[in-house]
Amino acid sequence: MKTLFPDYPFKSNYLSIKGGKLHFIDEGKGAVIVLVHGNPTWSFYFRKLISQLSVNHRVVAIDHMGCGLSDKPQNYPYTLTQHIENLDSLLNSLQIDRFSLIVHDWGGPIGIGCSIRRLEALEKIVVMNSAAFRSSKIPLRIRLCRVPVLGEILVRLFNGFAWPARFMAVENKLEKMVSGAYISPYDSWKNRIAIYNFVKDIPLSQKHSSYDQLVEIEQSLDRICKLKIPFLLLWGGKDFCFNNSFYTEWVNRFPDAEKHYFDDGGHYVLEDKFIEIKPIIDAFFK
Repeated sequence: MKTLFPDYPFKSNYLSIKGGKLHFIDEGKGAVIVLVHGNPTWSFYFRKLISQLSVNHRVVAIDHMGCGLSDKPQNYPYTLTQHIENLDSLLNSLQIDRFSLIVHDWGGPIGIGCSIRRLEALEKIVVMNSAAFRSSKIPLRIRLCRVPVLGEILVRLFNGFAWPARFMAVENKLEKMVSGAYISPYDSWKNRIAIYNFVKDIPLSQKHSSYDQLVEIEQSLDRICKLKIPFLLLWGGKDFCFNNSFYTEWVNRFPDAEKHYFDDGGHYVLEDKFIEIKPIIDAFFK
């Protein structure tokens, strides 16, 4: 089937895993590029990149369980480890043995967490406004969404995470149809289950269940750097969540990375700065 979302004319594919069906896009032929989204987006965020890159590459873009067009089971372990396992299952099912990685937001720890299981297969990395290391820097508005009971009411009943992201995560106003596409999969209490659990799963202390997994991912970054895997950093400087401290951390960890910092780009940097990013991506994957 093909979806009816703007600029998203791709065939939908599904992988049955424990807990439900995982939706993904698989377009084009050639060297494989895997796109991993964050919260509260879905593969729709990468729609322009999919169209651009699939001309000369095979592009695979996942919708995490509970996100986008994937199933949204109510009794499911929406944890960092589980999302990594799901991505690993998808790559195995598609028999992908070499790939490059493009990540955004939560896609950073998920994508890199999956890649460290197969570093010999990893060819290139692109990071956009993300983190794959520990940090205590979290905006108050996101902390409120983590408060027991109150957070669930804000995120799942009032859509207080995905809905405001449409204007808080961009510097340029989204077109109405694009704005609607971002929240279309998250139209009810039930369908916002993963969004809320992503917020809950931010490991701010050693007691958190995902803390050790994040530490393992963080410790792998040095190995990735030493392997001299080509690394591209694309950053929106107006990000209220992943602010300059995160950008600086990436630069310190990957001093040889190709870096592009957009002063007037928001968290959804692909929405604000795609015209500038397009030739950079073309050159990086040439």
